[in-house]
Amino acid sequence: MIQRVVFLDRASLKAKVRKPAGASEYVEHAKTAPDEVLARLAGATVAITNKVPLRGETLRQLPDLKMIAVAATGYDVVDVAYCRANGIAVANIRNYAVHTVPEHAFAMILALRRNLLAYREDVEAGVWNRSDQFCFFTHDIGDLHGSTLGIIGEGAIGQSTAAIGRAFGMRVLFADHAPPKVEGVTFTPFEQVLAESDVISVHCPLTPATRNLIDDAAFRKMKRNALLINTARGGIVDEAALIRALDQKLIAGAGFDVLTVEPPRDGHPLLDVRRPNFILTPHVAWASDGAMQFLADQLIDNIDLWAAGKPQHLVT
Repeated sequence: MIQRVVFLDRASLKAKVRKPAGASEYVEHAKTAPDEVLARLAGATVAITNKVPLRGETLRQLPDLKMIAVAATGYDVVDVAYCRANGIAVANIRNYAVHTVPEHAFAMILALRRNLLAYREDVEAGVWNRSDQFCFFTHDIGDLHGSTLGIIGEGAIGQSTAAIGRAFGMRVLFADHAPPKVEGVTFTPFEQVLAESDVISVHCPLTPATRNLIDDAAFRKMKRNALLINTARGGIVDEAALIRALDQKLIAGAGFDVLTVEPPRDGHPLLDVRRPNFILTPHVAWASDGAMQFLADQLIDNIDLWAAGKPQHLVT
């Protein structure tokens, strides 16, 4: 039996969450500050976290903790090495965002490629009212059909993004990287993907190898009409380099749903980038109603199956 289950940041999930089947006690906290973690997890068998960090120095003070259920696919908030060495199971969420994230990515791609924000600004400024014809051509409009989509990350979300791209008639390239790799995917050297893609969409995890993967040198290799979309993790793209690339017109535009610091505080440089060729959304690409409920159901399934001795989606 699971003695005590504690959800540290319930407010991060807008969905119905059922009580784990075997839990004698189930406690939810809307949010948890770092200095509250130890007290709230005292005596807990299972911790549920989305964005509350659980590091080794904290975990070693929680002898009753046997499992961590991460309410997300990314599990960088958990000290996995410590958990592996000390017999704490860690499970994450799989395949819940395979539709919602690619759809969000393409919403940004279409808005940027067709310059919808720039045209909206012109309409609001009265440009159409003053036009002497039925339309006006103040900004370039590009088609996706026949263009090249470069994808960094060939997991379920990357594959779904590729499927949408192919439906638009785009040529799809997957950037090569170190193993492990998905079978059946044809890879293209990373430098070639940068050079040939009209749209680059990031769908890889944040790791030491991918941190600042897109930097000044990468931007200089891209097409001047390229769009860069990041719905993966902040930190994969060097944010200062992105601003320089936009200022110097090294790329045509960018759409970001993630930042290195979330929520961003006053003074974050990307908050001040206000131009029609840059879209910033508040980490909501994953958050459709259907995807969030799928996540919530799988989250508790992970706990129930682990308690039943049939664990799924373990990362340790």
